[in-house]
Amino acid sequence: MTTIHQDYLVRATALDERVRAFALDATGVVRELQRRHDTHPAVTAALGRTAMGALLLSAATLKEEDQVLTVDVRGDGPVRRVIATANGRGEVRGLVGNPHAHAESRNGKLNVGGVVGTEGYLAVTRDLGMKETYRGMVELISGEIGEDLAYYMAKSEQTPSAVGIGVFVLPDLSVETAGGYLVQLLPGLSDEEITAIEHRISQLPHPTALLREGITPEQMLERIFPEGYTSGGRQPVSFHCPCSRERFESAIVSLGPDEVRRIIEEEEQPFTEVVCHFCNEAYHFSPDEMQAILNAAG
Repeated sequence: MTTIHQDYLVRATALDERVRAFALDATGVVRELQRRHDTHPAVTAALGRTAMGALLLSAATLKEEDQVLTVDVRGDGPVRRVIATANGRGEVRGLVGNPHAHAESRNGKLNVGGVVGTEGYLAVTRDLGMKETYRGMVELISGEIGEDLAYYMAKSEQTPSAVGIGVFVLPDLSVETAGGYLVQLLPGLSDEEITAIEHRISQLPHPTALLREGITPEQMLERIFPEGYTSGGRQPVSFHCPCSRERFESAIVSLGPDEVRRIIEEEEQPFTEVVCHFCNEAYHFSPDEMQAILNAAG
């Protein structure tokens, strides 16, 4: 029986605010993503890492709760595409092109790069509630997601960063742990300080190994900053999809009267089913309801 997991993210600064850091435990989030999309192990890891990357980047870059950040990974592997969207409230959702993609394990570990591919791109889009959105894009360097996000931060955001994210999947396809960290190096650090941080991060066990030991996000940061850090507080993180019946009613109206009437006439089932790709929630509309929606729209 899967227990309810309390997921959260911690914000921190260190070395007189010349380093920003974020760590999270998102086990419950990734369990819910796996359940909704019925993903196979390597895809679970790819989707989970992308969702956690979106949460970490949102914490690092979004200023308002309603702002939205999307990480879109398109590679030449069998999963084809992985997308995760997070907002300033710590809510995230995601989808994959092929939930049952598979790649042979590599050194006894899930082959995320094998299902994602190494040729393609990673794009980050920020919707700040203004007319224009910000979009940055880099080519994939490994398909392992964490390394690709660090490359994005260095190249597109000009912020040298370390990203460690992982998902541990059990033989029964369930998720045991998922979490990780993002460390951003800001101007003003000495070469010695940078070297020391990089060394400590390189000596850290994998994030899932830490979580399986019972290590908390706060304790992850303590290992990276043994001299201490200043906490910026904890934020709950959760799976959330804003889809609703009302939104799909608006989508039906946008099809136009002729297309909706064609659907009503050709539908062989007693209802039309509309499924949200992000959460797999299904909404059913009978012919009478479809007609009523049209009538209400004028």
